[in-house]
Amino acid sequence: MTQRQLNITVQKKESSWWERLTKQEKRPLFLAPDFDRWLDESDAEMELRAKEEERINKMRIESRVPKDSFKQLKRGYLFMYNLVQFLGFSWIFVNMTVRLFILGKDSFYDTFHTIADMMYFCQALAFMEILNSLVGFVRSPFIPSLVQVLGRNFILFIILGNAEEMQSKAVVFFIFYFWSIIEIFRYPFYMLSCINIEWKLLTWIRYTIWIPLYPLGALAEAVSLIQAIPVFSETGKFSFSLPYPLTITIKFSFFLQIYLIILFLGLFVNFRHLYKQRRQHLGAKKRKMK
Repeated sequence: MTQRQLNITVQKKESSWWERLTKQEKRPLFLAPDFDRWLDESDAEMELRAKEEERINKMRIESRVPKDSFKQLKRGYLFMYNLVQFLGFSWIFVNMTVRLFILGKDSFYDTFHTIADMMYFCQALAFMEILNSLVGFVRSPFIPSLVQVLGRNFILFIILGNAEEMQSKAVVFFIFYFWSIIEIFRYPFYMLSCINIEWKLLTWIRYTIWIPLYPLGALAEAVSLIQAIPVFSETGKFSFSLPYPLTITIKFSFFLQIYLIILFLGLFVNFRHLYKQRRQHLGAKKRKMK
């Protein structure tokens, strides 16, 4: 409504064409039709026909867009993958926690012999995360997935799995425990995401718990590397000599010293990735709360 006009929308009781707007045949002087909006029966039919053609064209365009025929299969695969990993790491976490309460500090020194088989299974299966990211099954960036999986498996299969002296170290307990705590929240989050369910508490934990646990896990891995350097230096395992005329022996322990630096670079890559994810999932909510 303005100072010069009043717009009124009148709804008809029955869908039909009116012969006139007012009861009297003579049009009032103050009443004038807006011919820009004027429609007669033929105009209305043309408008309906145009809308129908637009709808048909839209359907044709949508039919040309390739649909992901394997969407449900892919979703089922990802759900089962995350479920299996969740069950595996839950078994590890519960087993280690129960043994810690029963045996106390003594459980630190035989962690590898009681947990390693399940950890081998879970971490070997984790190679699928690299493949999932590579082929586009998930939106996770390829580099952070590669860094985490290869980094953990290097510690597990190369350092701990190939040096018996390392398997009875207390640091193994902390490595496995930190890994399992992170994963018992990460995998359920992704599992529920596959079926479009979001649990706000789980989302908050998933994007918050890594803040203390990732540095602690990296610290435990670094300690294991430091402890492994003299072990591999003494045994000479994985060391090799270059052929003549170089005749230089490359010690694996030297590589471990370099890997210590790589470890913290990888930690930075994952920290940056997880921080961006946390801002994406929790940042907007925090601003609203303020």
